[in-house]
Amino acid sequence: MRRLTHIGRDGRARMVDVSAKSMSRRRAVAAGKIRLRHQTLDLIKNDRIAKGNVFATARIAGIQAAKQTAQLIPLCHTLSLAEVKIDIVTSKESANVKCTAQTVAQTGVEMEALVGATVALLSIYDMCKAVDKEMQIYDVRLIEKTKSTVAVWLREPHLRHVRASQRRVAHRATATTNDSRIKRKS
Repeated sequence: MRRLTHIGRDGRARMVDVSAKSMSRRRAVAAGKIRLRHQTLDLIKNDRIAKGNVFATARIAGIQAAKQTAQLIPLCHTLSLAEVKIDIVTSKESANVKCTAQTVAQTGVEMEALVGATVALLSIYDMCKAVDKEMQIYDVRLIEKTKSTVAVWLREPHLRHVRASQRRVAHRATATTNDSRIKRKS
């Protein structure tokens, strides 16, 4: 078993030093569900919840929360998020929330995706608590985490004058020669 990265040799909690890691495109997807009564789902669908549009509010809450993850989780790094997306789909007895977070950074965005999904679910709960005392949030989990190394600048100044489509090909070739983990795309 690998050792925990957030625990130092002395047993104390610590923030992981990611300064030696290369910048990479990071993406994470988290999901969760909230069980709702059929009547509650009908009220939501017909926009009859007194507090307002439940799913619109939950989307905004999830996006805001993902952006504040480092303020909520003590050892998380502060990340500049490129995208946070909240998708909500209903079934017969639940609302299923999916949060996708993306960035280019030295560390992953899985905590941001998990926080976004969880707070969106909590927002649905808050907006519906007056009409449904049986709601249950469950099955919150990370469902995808990806990382791909990307070049964040071009060393060759002459490439600035090349057409955009040629620049992308040259950019991939530059990244390929600088990092053996990237394979050239044809």
